Amino acid sequence: MSIFEYNGSALVAMVGKNCFAIASDRRLGVQLQTIATDFQKIYKIHEKLFIGLSGLATDAQTLYQRLVFRHKLYQLREERDMKPETFASLVSAILYEKRFGPYFCQPVIAGLGDEDKPFICTMDSIGAKELAKDFVVAGTASESLYGACESMFKPDMDAEELFETISQALLSSVDRDCLSGWGGHVYVHTN
Repeated sequence: MSIFEYNGSALVAMVGKNCFAIASDRRLGVQLQTIATDFQKIYKIHEKLFIGLSGLATDAQTLYQRLVFRHKLYQLREERDMKPETFASLVSAILYEKRFGPYFCQPVIAGLGDEDKPFICTMDSIGAKELAKDFVVAGTASESLYGACESMFKPDMDAEELFETISQALLSSVDRDCLSGWGGHVYVHTN
């Protein structure tokens, strides 16, 4: 078993028409044993930016604390919030910094950029970015999430349709993965 599968997770981010959604399962486990059924995997950085962290739960919490610290320093220096593209580069740099003893996390970033254009991306544990125009997935349920999202995604969905699509994709995927589950958290953000 890989260390990335130790706690289990399912994360997905999807874009719509001037909106985005990010969703995760709620299970925290130690291999096949469930520890908690309402574990937070999606974190709000600011009003228009969220990050989901799959992988080893302790590393995810540590990485989140470092990201909040760095974002607050940016806010003090620049007197504005980070754009999603800038934040993705920051996350990538922090992960690459630790490449010889990496955080065992796979982040999913979703936000609204300039002119309320949705931005989503994911990366591996050493910060190699994967940008997408439709959806990104991460976690132990990623294989089934890819299939569900491929079959359900349509371009230019409004917020309500996006919520229904991402929710159904998440729920149908975690049913096929014994390391994730117990429902989900879904965040939909419009302009």
